Amino acid sequence: MQIYKVGGAVRDRLLGRPVTEVDWVVVGASAEEMARQGFRPVGSDFPVFLHPQTGEEYALARTERKSGRGYGGFTFFTSPEVTLEQDLLRRDLTINAMAEDEQGQVIDPYGGRHDLQARLLRHVSPAFAEDPLRVLRVARFAARYAGLGFTVAAQTCELMRGLAESGELQALTPERSWKEISRALMEPHPEVFVRTLHECGALGDVLPEVEALFSAGTGQQRLRVLEQCARHDQPLAVRWACLVQDPGAIDNERPESPTSPHLARIDALNQRCKPPRDCQELASLVGQYRVLAQTPESLSPAQLLALLQRFDVYRRPLRLEQFLAACEMEARAQGFASGSHPQGDYLRGAASVARGVTVQPLLAQGYKGAELGEALSREREKALAGYMKAP
Repeated sequence: MQIYKVGGAVRDRLLGRPVTEVDWVVVGASAEEMARQGFRPVGSDFPVFLHPQTGEEYALARTERKSGRGYGGFTFFTSPEVTLEQDLLRRDLTINAMAEDEQGQVIDPYGGRHDLQARLLRHVSPAFAEDPLRVLRVARFAARYAGLGFTVAAQTCELMRGLAESGELQALTPERSWKEISRALMEPHPEVFVRTLHECGALGDVLPEVEALFSAGTGQQRLRVLEQCARHDQPLAVRWACLVQDPGAIDNERPESPTSPHLARIDALNQRCKPPRDCQELASLVGQYRVLAQTPESLSPAQLLALLQRFDVYRRPLRLEQFLAACEMEARAQGFASGSHPQGDYLRGAASVARGVTVQPLLAQGYKGAELGEALSREREKALAGYMKAP
């Protein structure tokens, strides 16, 4: 039995980056032998074991063969006879196909070190084109390492384009696609992820509504907004909300209407990718209220209260802040240096006033049930009317 450190841990050490996760591959062993040594088996797709002390993952060296459609259409073969080189050959990129032995010596049969120095994301073998998920993975690595000067090799781009043209990307499940999309959006350069997919022809399968923006001439603006999101360390919900907006529709429609085609488009993206609920809700709120929130002082107290209730400022104050952050990123992308939402402080003040009206005095007056809710709304409207008249 020989054990090697593989993949990202080797790559990032050579790049001088922090190593956050370590994967191991075991050569010359069987599942039975791993169990005898106390390793705990996990998963059913291929033999992976947890170390009895550290809990780190140890996978038996394996080969794979395409046996069906999509990223899951593979048959894996493990045996003590499978070599380290055979195991590394099935990996996606050369920079991920290096190993390190117990003495710290790097085993690099496919030129990963050279490609690290050349700042190149290059596929290991033509088998790259058998797995559609690798298109998203390469785009994600491009987003991670763009700041170091990495680019995708021309031949790899061609294989990615071929995968897009084959229709294989359509076999990806929303859950698996979202896992890659969400990780890519949180990389240092999420705009590179979208641009890479667009340039290789894959964006139309993964995010067709976003691809349509490039045809409409507003795609580059989405890239600039994502760049601002990363620069200002915005959370995932804000980045997703910014990605899925259509500035052309906002300029030409009334997106605050629940039947707006713009909102229907955002809903389609939410349904397609199935992001977490907070991401879906913020994307819809930004689409529906970004224009309206630019002039909140023009609203009546009742309309302003309805807006604040839509944001649920009483139980979820963070949602209003994320909404304003998304508006700020849009402003920065359009060239406004401060990027501040001009009415942000006004809305924050209104939310504070509305939250300041509590239910206890009304309970003391004997209100209850539906009458209590109506009385609370009246008091909040009255407080907001005073706020709006204040100098």
